[in-house]
Amino acid sequence: MQVRKAVITAAAPNQNRLPLQQLVDRDGNDKTALQLIVEEIVAAGVEEICVVIQPGDHAAYQLAAGNHLGSLQFVEQPEPRGYADAIYQAKKFVGDNPFLHLVGDHLYLSATDGPCAKQLVRMACEFGCSVSAVESTREKNLPYFGIVSGPHVPRFDGLYEVERVVEKPTPTLAEQVLATPGLRAGHYLGFFGMHVLTPGVIGLIEKLLVDASRTKPSLSDAASLLPSHGKYLAYELQGSRYNLGIKYGLLKAQLAIGLSSRDRDEILTEIVDLLANRAEVQPVR
Repeated sequence: MQVRKAVITAAAPNQNRLPLQQLVDRDGNDKTALQLIVEEIVAAGVEEICVVIQPGDHAAYQLAAGNHLGSLQFVEQPEPRGYADAIYQAKKFVGDNPFLHLVGDHLYLSATDGPCAKQLVRMACEFGCSVSAVESTREKNLPYFGIVSGPHVPRFDGLYEVERVVEKPTPTLAEQVLATPGLRAGHYLGFFGMHVLTPGVIGLIEKLLVDASRTKPSLSDAASLLPSHGKYLAYELQGSRYNLGIKYGLLKAQLAIGLSSRDRDEILTEIVDLLANRAEVQPVR
């Protein structure tokens, strides 16, 4: 299996502006979150990229793409019908090909020389099936992620055969049916915001969208059907995700990038100075 295409979803209400935000990369260059996501994809050897956006956002995304504009296609999600529908808008682009999928409100930092997306694509190609990146996720963060569970695949560190997928489960449900042996208590395998999906997932999404009993189905809803259609794996990447959509998400992402850059010492000095100055300020009574 070869992965030549990628889909970025960036049409979610109240989150569509996040990929347009400006950050400073590891080399000290100003870039938008969109540019950083595209660079992550290109580093995995994928060059055909489709970005799913809201109507009216085309001009802003063209500007935010910078010198990557020539590599991107844009598709609009006409109505806010949910995450799965956003991916479905890329049906024509995907065709009969497997594709790498990244969400537009996450940034990724690898703990190795290999970018996170490249790690994931390599595993998907080795096993020839859909593979979702996951990360050990604390119970308090369950409201933000899809959670998977399943047995460990022998002889492969951090690789699991997915048996169950639940979108944003309650702590009670997670404890009952989503515990994964080997993880610390209160930790679960949460989606990393990055997947390699076989084209069959588009058909599963289509079935969900025509099901009148479902309202705004998520990718987790479609992923929960994958185990009954063949092998589906989850892989713990060597790296970290940063959700830009949570409180202080942009700040945390920028700090993580800065502290992994050549400017680390300068940033640490600034943080120490900031904390020292803050400590000297007397509270107003």
